[in-house]
Amino acid sequence: MTSIISRSDAPASVSAVTSTRLADGRELLYFDDTSHPLQRPSRDRRDLPERGPSGEIRYDALTGEWVAVAAHRQHRTHLPPADECPLCPSTDARPSEIPADYDVAVFENRFPSLGPDLAAAPAAPGWGTRGTAGGRCEVVAFTPEHTGTFAALSTRRVRTVIDAWAHRTEALSALPGVAQVFCFENRGQDIGVTLHHPHGQIYAYPYVTPRSAVMAAAARQFHEAACGTATLTGAILASERADGARMVLEGEFFSAYVPFAARWPLEIHLVPHRQVPDLAALTGAERDELAVLYPDLLGRLDRLYGSPTPYISAWHQAPLDPVLRRSGYLHLQLTSPRRAADKLKFLAGSEAAMGAFINDTTPEEVAARLRDARTGTA
Repeated sequence: MTSIISRSDAPASVSAVTSTRLADGRELLYFDDTSHPLQRPSRDRRDLPERGPSGEIRYDALTGEWVAVAAHRQHRTHLPPADECPLCPSTDARPSEIPADYDVAVFENRFPSLGPDLAAAPAAPGWGTRGTAGGRCEVVAFTPEHTGTFAALSTRRVRTVIDAWAHRTEALSALPGVAQVFCFENRGQDIGVTLHHPHGQIYAYPYVTPRSAVMAAAARQFHEAACGTATLTGAILASERADGARMVLEGEFFSAYVPFAARWPLEIHLVPHRQVPDLAALTGAERDELAVLYPDLLGRLDRLYGSPTPYISAWHQAPLDPVLRRSGYLHLQLTSPRRAADKLKFLAGSEAAMGAFINDTTPEEVAARLRDARTGTA
């Protein structure tokens, strides 16, 4: 069964959305570069087994953090050859996860860490508490082309991806038990990518993640101390723009800088000039500018050393808890472990065991190199 939505629910969207189902019942959505949905055959011809049950989450009483246990992911697809790629459009000879040609496609992960059941994390957990790994994991295919990078996508295609992120953020946020929605891209085998095809992922968690909980607590404390008149991320952005030493680029609606206390050899924060909780809240004009500035940043990473740089692109969106959401502030954290042309930073004793980061580069130097990388002079 296929349903066609002429436009995304968000007024700022300019991409048409078509929803259908795969053979095992998973949802698939096509996002078209035009505002009118394309006509395409949508039937998934595969004979897939029924979906398995959700995994579980277990509570770590020593840290107060949830850990997802998803042993079924041991059998997921791992670096297949191009002619077996599950993200390339299906052909008569080889059906894939995406039955027809597409611009951008989003579908439920066949090997999810969370879901398909929907359930909030148990309240008041303690030692030995476990629960259903509720939520949802989705795959975002950026292009039907098997090779390429996000930075090389056309501006219009990037805009479609942004519309897809916004659409899914809004839809997943409305699901029962979901506490936080996270859009991200892992790029490069050194990061742990298991599919070469350009793609990203979206996780809808049944709990607020540890990193987000720490950031939300700091943001809330600052917001309350300012009597609701300022936000922590907004104040940091204003300070960085005034200082200038760590700025990478400035637009009308977004600015990017290397943070003062960067943890990673390469780290950039891209922040909107106004407080918004998530990607769904961006206006059409903001999305248009983001479609230009974001690939620009990704391209600068690759120009630093003249070869592709592995990275994690993480969109920090406000948790759905109303109290935390008041001080929440959307921003991108773009990081890479690449500390030299032929060297990677590995998380060893201090970082992995203690969470105490030691950076091998200075934020000011990295920012200067990224500014120069616009023209390839770094």
